[in-house]
This record gives sequence, C-alpha cells and structure tokens, in this order.
Amino acid sequence: MPTPTKRTAPAAAKRAPKKRAEPDARPFLRFHHSPELRAKTLEVLEAVEAADKATFYSAHLTELVLELTDSGMDQYFLQSLKSTKANFVVQHSAALGLSGVQRVMGTVIRNIIGRMDDRQLLSVCGSIRTFMA
Repeated sequence: MPTPTKRTAPAAAKRAPKKRAEPDARPFLRFHHSPELRAKTLEVLEAVEAADKATFYSAHLTELVLELTDSGMDQYFLQSLKSTKANFVVQHSAALGLSGVQRVMGTVIRNIIGRMDDRQLLSVCGSIRTFMA
C-alpha cells in the first residue's frame, strides 16, 4: 500500500498576515499620568520608531518603561491606599515595600530591554501606544 505524501504549503501561505495592534474590545484598566510624562512618552516612542537603529534608544525606552511603571503603581496602589485614609504607618510601609519592588523590577527591566533587538524594541513601542489608546 503506497504511503500518501504530505503536501506542504508554500512558505508565504504558512505565515500569518501581520495584524496591526488595535485596542482590544475587552474591558481594561488604564491610569492617568501627567502631561509631562505623556509628552516624554510620545517623544521617546517617536525617536525609537524613527531611528535607523532602535537599539540606540534602548536606554531611553528603559527609563520610560520604568517611569510609566512607577506612575501606574503609584496611581493603582498608593493613591488608592491614601484615599482610604489609612494611617501613616500603613501608608509608609506600603510605599517602602513598593519601593523595594520597583528596585528589583528596575534591574530586571533594564536587563530585558537592554538585550532586545530593533524589532523587539519597536514591538514594545507598539504595545505602549496600544495602552495609550
């Protein structure tokens, strides 16, 4: 009995078409940040996206990601805690704990973004733009 041969599709047909990052219709959370941070965000994104070599701006993108993370954590956690009128010790403990988390995260984020290639950095920029929608 002859063995059926497997037909392979052309390489182009195997690749999924590139999809533009669109805001998701599912529920999401976002935080408000300062006009200064928004201006800085747009400035860094535009610089990375327009660069011949996006890796030239990896340090700038890293600092932006860290600043956005700090701003988001502050709004989601610390500002929410302050609005509960928690006592000073609780607020101070939370801020201290969050500071430690941010230091550890900062090291990890620097290592990860610092090793990304141009394509990956542009993908990070695309994700940030999607979050801004």
